Amino acid sequence: MSTLSARHFPPEWAEQSAVFLAWPYAQGDFSPWLDDVEASYAAIAVSIASRQRLIVACQDGRHRRLIESRLALAQANLAQVTLVEIPYNDVWVRDTAPLTVESAEGARLLDFRFNGWGGKYEHGNDARLAQNLHHTGIFGATPITAVDFVLEGGSLETDGEGTLLTTARCLLNPNRNPSFSQAQIEEQLKAAFGLKRVLWLWHGHAEGDDTDAHVDTLARFCAADTIAYTASDDSLDPIHGGLKAMEDELKALKTAEGKPYTLVALPVPKPIVSEGGDRLPATYANFLIINGAVLVPVYDDPADETALARLAECFPGRDLVRIPATPLIRQYGSIHCMTMQFPQSVALS
Repeated sequence: MSTLSARHFPPEWAEQSAVFLAWPYAQGDFSPWLDDVEASYAAIAVSIASRQRLIVACQDGRHRRLIESRLALAQANLAQVTLVEIPYNDVWVRDTAPLTVESAEGARLLDFRFNGWGGKYEHGNDARLAQNLHHTGIFGATPITAVDFVLEGGSLETDGEGTLLTTARCLLNPNRNPSFSQAQIEEQLKAAFGLKRVLWLWHGHAEGDDTDAHVDTLARFCAADTIAYTASDDSLDPIHGGLKAMEDELKALKTAEGKPYTLVALPVPKPIVSEGGDRLPATYANFLIINGAVLVPVYDDPADETALARLAECFPGRDLVRIPATPLIRQYGSIHCMTMQFPQSVALS
């Protein structure tokens, strides 16, 4: 893995060996809504474990037993579930779990620095999560490498063919890597993932998002030539202008072959607000692709059907699984944020 061309950053639709998630706990931020949140987690766990391995982080032995009971009640395939006891602050493992690159020598896990989304939250355990997960032995002989660069998995979208899509609002934010220029950040990404090019979005955000506009709330590769994206048709919505500018940016982007992308607009559900009256970041772009299926956030909104129909066209041959996501967005994330997939090249113990 000494040259750029030797590295490959697999897309989410590549065959997977497992998905990882961290179960919410009573002392965590989800405590006021824990029953509803656990119901959504159980639905996600059942869907994943029916198709592939599921790795679940838990806080301790007592928490482990509670999760096992919850999964048994939900009739999850427990033979496909592995629980590991490791400490964690937040459940958003998309940003704290290791990322996978591949080469002729096999898979390698990359552990980037995590700073609590720009120092917003306590993150001591989360900053060590990737290493602690690796220390459990779950990844067998797959090595892990620490990378001295702040980066979160939710800020990256790969087409699996050397193109990365990301947002300037996040990666160029001075709360991440303040001493790096845009060109230097691109070089870091190319070196780490074996990329040929980096595409930047400068506009668009989900109101209530606290990640500084992670791309996985906005625009997602569904195939190397297809991007599904969050779009607003309500000119009075405060996020409309930014999303329209992002749509124009996407229309101007070209594939590596110089062709326009096939763009699939995903609607915005009616605003969902917190108990304090703040809008929560409800989008359909935060779906998770797994073996044979796509887990899609739904909000008991008429826009659910539109989003599901459009995503079904993007993923022929895969089941679309509805996951109630309103409980999840109460802590500003959703299905993709709370999971991390590992490709088939990562052989589990």
